[in-house]
Order: sequence, then structure tokens, then C-alpha cells
Amino acid sequence: MRRSRTAALYTPEVLELAAGLAAFPQDEALPLAGSARSASCGSSLALRLAVGTDGTIDAIGISAHACAIGQAAATLFARAALGRSPAQIAEAEAAVARWLAGEAPLADWPGLAAIAPAAAWPARHGAILLGWRAALAALSSDGQAR
Repeated sequence: MRRSRTAALYTPEVLELAAGLAAFPQDEALPLAGSARSASCGSSLALRLAVGTDGTIDAIGISAHACAIGQAAATLFARAALGRSPAQIAEAEAAVARWLAGEAPLADWPGLAAIAPAAAWPARHGAILLGWRAALAALSSDGQAR
């Protein structure tokens, strides 16, 4: 029996990653806040984070209202965002966006291959980018929770 395109997208690995978002609960005590929304599907993500004295992300909490692909991408984002600088987050967001647009190979971000089939679903692209975009919003804030 041939697998449907949807079954190829929502693999057990993707569903496990989506559930992995529970490891990064929203934490109102974290000082920086940012959010992002996908215009294509309506998925949204809010996050709070803190940066250490070296300027890298040292804590993150996420609240997502997204499909399994968006949640899986947020988990991948959160797992690898710790220890990264704002410049590294911006570079990664641009690389992921170029990959999704078909302008570059799979972006160099740990685990992203798990959701690579979603590149063929343009309606999911905005949901995939939510973590990076919300983090950039938080990192560009004045340091106060919004």
C-alpha cells in the first residue's frame, strides 16, 4: 500500500518531536519575550528567553499553537538555540528561509532533516520558521518582557 503524502509528512519522528516541545515550557520569569505568526496557516508561537553574560541564549520557554510540523520545528529550534548568539539565530533563520524557498540546500541546523519533507508543503513554511522569528523578535526587544 502506498503511503499518502500526509503520512509521509507526519512521520512518527515528527510527532515525537512535536511532543518534545513539552521540555520547553513557557516561563514568565524569563525577561525577553517575542512572538511570531504564520500568515499562511495561522500557526503562532510565543517564547520567552534569557541571555547570559556572553550574549548567548541560556534559557528558553515556548508556547505554540501550531500544527505538528510547526511544533516539531519549534522543538528543533529550542534544542539547538541554547548557547547561540543573536547573530547565529539570524543567520540560521535566513538559511532556513532560503532552504524553504528552494534557493539553498537543507539549512545547517541540528535535526532539521526530520522535517525536510515539509519543504514540499508551502503552507507549512511559515510554521517551520516560527521559532527563529519569535526569538529574533525577543532578541531585538529592549530587554523588557512584552
